[in-house]
Amino acid sequence: MDARRPTATELGAAFAAGTTDPVAETRAALVRIEDGNDAVNAILFTDTDGALAAAEESAARWERGAPLSPVDGVPTTIKDILITRGWPTLRGSRLIDADQPWEEDAPTVARLREAGCVLLGKNTTPEFAWKGVTDSLRHGATGNPWGAGLTAGGSSGGAAAAVGLGMGAWSVGTDGGGSVRIPASFTGTVALKPTFGQVPLYPASPYGTLAHAGPMTRTVRDAALMMDLLARPDPRDWSALAPPVRSYLDGLDAGVAGLRVAVSPRLGFDVRNDPEVDRAFREAVDVLADAGAHVEEADPGLEDPVDAFHTLWFTGAAKVVQPYGPDALDRIDPGLADAIRTFGLERTASDYLDAMAVRMEHGRRMGLFHQEYDVLLTPTMPMPAFPLGRQAPQGWPEPWTSWTPYTYPFNMTQQPALSVPCGLTADRRPIGLQVVGPRHADALVLRVGEAYQARTGWHDAVPTLLDPETEE
Repeated sequence: MDARRPTATELGAAFAAGTTDPVAETRAALVRIEDGNDAVNAILFTDTDGALAAAEESAARWERGAPLSPVDGVPTTIKDILITRGWPTLRGSRLIDADQPWEEDAPTVARLREAGCVLLGKNTTPEFAWKGVTDSLRHGATGNPWGAGLTAGGSSGGAAAAVGLGMGAWSVGTDGGGSVRIPASFTGTVALKPTFGQVPLYPASPYGTLAHAGPMTRTVRDAALMMDLLARPDPRDWSALAPPVRSYLDGLDAGVAGLRVAVSPRLGFDVRNDPEVDRAFREAVDVLADAGAHVEEADPGLEDPVDAFHTLWFTGAAKVVQPYGPDALDRIDPGLADAIRTFGLERTASDYLDAMAVRMEHGRRMGLFHQEYDVLLTPTMPMPAFPLGRQAPQGWPEPWTSWTPYTYPFNMTQQPALSVPCGLTADRRPIGLQVVGPRHADALVLRVGEAYQARTGWHDAVPTLLDPETEE
């Protein structure tokens, strides 16, 4: 498989310089899909003719000196949760009929299309994006660029695997409890869960204000570049925030000197990290300390909000399934059906309000915590990727929230959280570093991630499936 994986930033510069063009790069991305998708099952639908036609139009715009944006022509994939004009959005479920009109773009898709990005196809997701691994009854399981027999994580596992293998320079995913950050950690890629409302969503997620959309890329710079496209209001999202006053690229290289950085290797929870995760995390912290950050170990004083999260998450999941009839629970992922029966159907309005109260208290505590610290560092995941086909790592309970303790708390608080690769285990499985900031501090979180990547090379590590010396 072709190991060349140009970033969106690199492609935009090359298009401007005339050293390559959108048609050549789209063809190359399509070849990588053809060569690699059987191994990892990252892409469920490819629009070859539409992509090549869009690339031809982009190439003509560059030739005229009139690109729609600096990333006009960049090959792009879309998580199959986000509605896309002309393409079925199946959400990993056999409940959804593909044969119906698909006439509208989600806000994220619309912004990428308006920027001239070449849309290649849709990425796999578990049914209704409900869990932390990517498998579904409709589309099967998604493997990892670092080993086809490893999970890519979820629920944006298809997007992460595609980005890791160069099946398009970047993708856009959704995150309701870690769904861009979990697979980013497992695949050695970058993902940002922005402040809630900074990237508009439509249709509104049934998971409510837990759900965010955000960039999935190979570098922090590309994530900042995509945020410039996505962080624009859309009239269909009543909760969308105003756009930032400046580009996310402004100040990206300002470094971390003088920043107050809290370090929490376990977030104050009773979590057992893999020893190699602990090692990589400590080494990442040292990198930022050497760059001038004032580093201090400190926990924010949270109690694990998992019970409240389950109430909010699975009442939303129950609402997703409800329109498909009384037998819908018998036709979906059995794990999802069990969780809906356990956590979703029996919850009352009072239970929901109690869960919201937990959420508000966590938000208050984190707001006060960030009066003392600019950002918080945690591992993204307590372990590296585990074998494909499992719903949890060896020795962990099966509910996906049991093994994702560092991600879903920050969906509860709506804060920006970035995952960047920070190491490899001895057997070459990626490890992620999570950078969490106060609400509306997305640019700061990206700045910290960029400072880390400027001093390390983990984001350039070549996945096993692209390395002829280690290919399975």
